[in-house]
Amino acid sequence: MQNLQFPLSLQFKISTMSNDFTARDFGGKVVAYVKQKMFKLKEDILIFSDESQTEQIYRIKADKWLDFSAAYAFFDKDGKEFGKITRKGWASIWKANYSIIDENQNLQYNVNEENAWVKVGDSLLGQIPIVSMLTGYFFNPSYLVTDTNNKPIVRLKKQASFFGRNFEITKEGKMDSDDDDRILLGLMMMILLERRRG
Repeated sequence: MQNLQFPLSLQFKISTMSNDFTARDFGGKVVAYVKQKMFKLKEDILIFSDESQTEQIYRIKADKWLDFSAAYAFFDKDGKEFGKITRKGWASIWKANYSIIDENQNLQYNVNEENAWVKVGDSLLGQIPIVSMLTGYFFNPSYLVTDTNNKPIVRLKKQASFFGRNFEITKEGKMDSDDDDRILLGLMMMILLERRRG
């Protein structure tokens, strides 16, 4: 996923039981197809170059069974680990907080939910029949990726849509070419987790 044209759009499929989505660049070109393996005790995510699913380019695997403090490691097509995203345990109960770690186990980026009240409203109204179908239009959380100097790098935002199926990633600052895959894989994994939470 190199030389990407921002913003990127992520669109979940709603016609299947699986939690799959397609990532497209600004020109509409497919840059990744993300497939979550179903019925796994440990998260196992496959990333393909396109929707045909013929070429697997990355894999994300959890280090623990389903757990709010698990780490999710990134692997290239040769099976080499090159980073991970971790949820900051109890700090993520109220607002989503994640860390993106490089291949040397050093912190590179933080991912923070910008407004926790949006998620609270979405969760509360999402329990009401019929009204729950409309929450995707009114409650749209956003997540900001910052570097270790707290400078914004990219923002992921849920777009107004039925069933919360559309998301957009916009570039907010300079992104090192060596880190773009780590950041994007981290956001892809995070949105799978956060979408499940509500």
